[in-house]
Amino acid sequence: MTLPISTVTVTPDSAVFTGETVNLKCVIESDHSDWTYEWYKDRNRVKLQSDGRYTVNRDTLTIRGAAESDQGQYWCRGQRYGRPNSSQSSSAVSLSVTALPRSTVTVTPDSAVFTGETVKLKCEITPYYSNWRYEWYKDTHRKSVLQVSKLQTLTIRGAAESDQGQYWCKGQRSGRPNSSQSSSAVSLSVKDLKPKPELRSDPAGTALTGNTVTLTCNTDLSTGWDFYWYKNTQDSEIKTTRTNSYSMKIDSVSDGGQYWCRAGRGEPVYYTQYSDELTLSVTESPKAVVTVRPDEHVFRGETVTLRCDIKWRGNTEWTYRWQIEQTGQHNHYNYNQNNQHKNTVSRSSTQELKISRVEVFHRGKYSCTGQMDTQISQRSDAVALTVSSDEAQAAVRVSPQPWLTEGHSVTLICEVPGSSTGWTFSWFRDADHLSDSSRGAGGSYTLSPAALQHTGVYTCRAERGEPAYSSQNSSAQPLWVTGVSASVRLVLRPSRSQHFSSDSLSLSCDSAGWTVRRYTHANTQDCSAQTGSTCGIQSLSTSDTGVYWCESESGEKRHPLNITVHGGAVILESSADPVIEGETLTLHCLHRSTISSILTADFYKDGSLIQNQTTGEMSIPTVSKSDEGFYYCKTKSRESPHSWISVRASSSSPLLVVGVSVGLTVFLLLLILLVLLLRHKKRDQHHNNQQTSTPVPTRSGESQLENVPLQSEPVSDVTYSEVTVKKKKSMDKDTMPESTNVTYSKIRKNMKKDINSAGPSDLIYTEINMKDEKKTKSKGFGLADVLIKMKSKEKRSGQSSESGDTLYSEVKQNTDRGF
Repeated sequence: MTLPISTVTVTPDSAVFTGETVNLKCVIESDHSDWTYEWYKDRNRVKLQSDGRYTVNRDTLTIRGAAESDQGQYWCRGQRYGRPNSSQSSSAVSLSVTALPRSTVTVTPDSAVFTGETVKLKCEITPYYSNWRYEWYKDTHRKSVLQVSKLQTLTIRGAAESDQGQYWCKGQRSGRPNSSQSSSAVSLSVKDLKPKPELRSDPAGTALTGNTVTLTCNTDLSTGWDFYWYKNTQDSEIKTTRTNSYSMKIDSVSDGGQYWCRAGRGEPVYYTQYSDELTLSVTESPKAVVTVRPDEHVFRGETVTLRCDIKWRGNTEWTYRWQIEQTGQHNHYNYNQNNQHKNTVSRSSTQELKISRVEVFHRGKYSCTGQMDTQISQRSDAVALTVSSDEAQAAVRVSPQPWLTEGHSVTLICEVPGSSTGWTFSWFRDADHLSDSSRGAGGSYTLSPAALQHTGVYTCRAERGEPAYSSQNSSAQPLWVTGVSASVRLVLRPSRSQHFSSDSLSLSCDSAGWTVRRYTHANTQDCSAQTGSTCGIQSLSTSDTGVYWCESESGEKRHPLNITVHGGAVILESSADPVIEGETLTLHCLHRSTISSILTADFYKDGSLIQNQTTGEMSIPTVSKSDEGFYYCKTKSRESPHSWISVRASSSSPLLVVGVSVGLTVFLLLLILLVLLLRHKKRDQHHNNQQTSTPVPTRSGESQLENVPLQSEPVSDVTYSEVTVKKKKSMDKDTMPESTNVTYSKIRKNMKKDINSAGPSDLIYTEINMKDEKKTKSKGFGLADVLIKMKSKEKRSGQSSESGDTLYSEVKQNTDRGF
């Protein structure tokens, strides 16, 4: 038979607060009523007995003034005298005893307040139960309630110094629990001084557009304040922030002006005083500029310097920041190097970024900015640095052409293709450095006037940077200067500038002691088949194309001629020597198979068609300087090589000008002589006229006798004039050579004795030199300056009864030609 079941119930059936009464009841399911009840706690076998706090009344255990020590596990069991004499033990019931609800006071604002502010004190009870009434106490007046309200918050408006002190609260309610614990006291401080913040800006003073300026409203206040920002007037609020700093992006100079700040808190808002005014100046941000030395296009191995310049307020200290934008990737190795270089550039803070021995991976777009404190300049425009994978190669060209006559001008131009900045140049002739090579003169080397000794093979080299970087030497450029009239001539057989390959050619110097030399494929060498002054080539090849000349044992070069050997079917027949201005130029288009004129051929000059022929021949009846150029002929399917045809000025034109000059000079001389004769006539008018024999100078300056009128005095007067014109070099219509044209005049007046050697003898001697001191570039012959020198001498030796006056004028023109 099963023993009766026991069950424990608890009143109240929820958490019990300290100080409350708790009833536990033991219920036994049995028809018997004579049970005796036993109570146990926490599985202890010790029965609970009635004492000051516990009371056992039949089936009920009462705990008065419960304490936290009373919480635990409770169970019961019944006993009787008879059967069954015991019930089953009940299941344990847990009793929880907790403290009364806690009270806490919070204050807003949670720090010192200022007179006039609104203060709010809030009483919070945990755990929360409804229907609390809140009691407020101040200072030590614990029995004197300051306020009792259903509202949790005690509000003090317009706080005064008398309101400061210690505040606490507790809750009261009907039911259980009917009270909370008292809160801890909180201290309220009330200050009478209204605070005033200090406004600062970073950067201080002037700000740059495009940057950020941070305004700070400094106070010694605690947290919980809002900050209000004003511009230009204290009524113009522009921003409210939760913190005491305000960052502004400066977009334009109009963002400058007067600024204020103040702080505020509470509801209604309690404001501090305004800060003092802060003036923010804004100027346009300067833009950085990147320059590159020596150039934006450089070659491998050069040293490159990039410089960042910022013009703003003189010598302001800037910190520089470089950036590079990669413009290309190469192999993996160079790609890694490029990344490493890019990182190095981005960390660089120097004004100049120097790259020694630049490589291809350094190419890219470089830009920079400057930073001064927290302000940053505008970023510079990017400069693209291009690095050529090859070394620099100088190139030389000639203007107007490499063939010229002595006395003319020619300019050699040295340049580095693809690069034109910062180069200086050195010139070489026949591998010898020219001391007058005009370093740094833009790569131009001018010969004016050109002379025979300037003939040679010219090369140049470019250099720039620090340390100096040198280009490769240019390819060779031959320059050939031909004399006006060569003292030694190179004779060609057949006499033309173009020849077919496999043909024979004979070249000879017309003076003994001279040999034929040539320049082909950048090499100067003797003729391969030299016999004395003659060079014979039995079978020409295209490698024989070049310049041939006569050279003496001392190295003098004379009469260079350009020879072209063509492997094709058509050549242009033209003279290798220059054509004289005014003469007829005849060109033929020859075919290899016939060595005769082709029936139909077109003729071109400098790439333009000038004549369409049906006879294979073209003539220019009167050649002028404008006819100079490159000529070639063309059939339907074949084209000849190009030949330069030079036109040399004739000697007649300048002689005409000299004749006019001499005529003017003689006229001037006669006028002077007339004045002199009148002077002598007056001085000798007391003499009688008589007949005498007077020597007259001949062309060579010797005297011969002539019959002249007799003078009253034995005096003989002779006036002698000689004009000599010398021309050392020929002249064309474009350029006057360096030679001097001389007009030389002598006027002699001799007063000789008669046969008896009586009477005075007067000699008047006048010399007039007309010299061409300077060249002229006009097409006509430049008229020389005239220098007139007059010398006069008088000699008296005796008296003569005869006197004779003779006027004699002689003009000589001699032409000496250069070589």
